[in-house]
Amino acid sequence: MNLRDRFDLAIFDWAGTTVDFGCCAPLKALLEAFARHGVEITETEARRDMGKSKADHVGALLAMPRVAAAWTEANGKPPGEVDRETLMRDLGPLMRDQAALAASLIDGVRPTVDALKSAGLRIASSTGYTRDMMAPVLAQAAAQGYAPEHLVCAGETPFGRPSPLMIYKACAELGVWPLSRVIKIDDAVAGIAEGRAAGAFTVGVAASGNGVGLCAAGLAALPAAERRARIAAAARALAAAGADLVIDSVADLLPALERHPG
Repeated sequence: MNLRDRFDLAIFDWAGTTVDFGCCAPLKALLEAFARHGVEITETEARRDMGKSKADHVGALLAMPRVAAAWTEANGKPPGEVDRETLMRDLGPLMRDQAALAASLIDGVRPTVDALKSAGLRIASSTGYTRDMMAPVLAQAAAQGYAPEHLVCAGETPFGRPSPLMIYKACAELGVWPLSRVIKIDDAVAGIAEGRAAGAFTVGVAASGNGVGLCAAGLAALPAAERRARIAAAARALAAAGADLVIDSVADLLPALERHPG
C-alpha cells in the first residue's frame, strides 16, 4: 500500500532522531549548567526526562530529591523558580554551542525524508529546544539538505511534551487532519507519549536515541551482545510508552512502515 493512502504528515524530533546520534548535546549542556552551580548530576538523571522542553527538564531535575539535596548543600538553600531561571540562562548558550557541534544528519535521514516527500507526505518537526537553541542546528541541517516545512520549538505552546500541543500546532498551521494520518517519530519516551496523546501513529527510534545514549562510534565499539542488549532495552521503554512501531534508526522507517499492517 502506498504510504500516501495512510498518512499525510510526518513529524520528526531532532536530537537523537534526525541529528546528534545518541542525543549527546543536551546531556553535555545540562551537566555543565549544573556543574557551574556546584552540583554534579549523573547521566542517568539528566537523561530521565529528555525530550521535554528544557525549562521543564531543568525543573524536573531540580525536583529530584538527590539533586535538590546537592543543590541545597552547594548553594545554601533549596532550589526554587529563580534557580531554574538562572540555570536556563546558563543553558541557552551551552545548548547552542553543543547543538552546533552535533548537527550532522544521522545516516539514512536524508533519503528517508526524500522518499516520504516523493510519496506525497509533508515533513514537519518539533523539539524540546528553544528556537534560539535550534538556530545553528537548522542552518547546518539545511546545508545538508534537510529543511522540514514546519518547526515547533519549546515555549511555543502553552505546554510541552508529553502534552500533544506541539503536534496540534503543527497540524493546525499545516491544515492536516485527522491526527490518525500523522506519523510522529521520536527517540524519547516523552515524545512517544506526546504522539499517543495526539492520536498520531507513533514510531520510536531506539538505537540512535536517548535510550542508548551513545554516539554512533561508541555504539559500534560495544561488544555485539552488549550492543544488542542496550538497543533492546531502549526499544522496550519506547514500546512501553505506547509506540506503535519501534525501529533502530530513521533509516529503517520506510521498510518498517511497509511491513506494518496499518
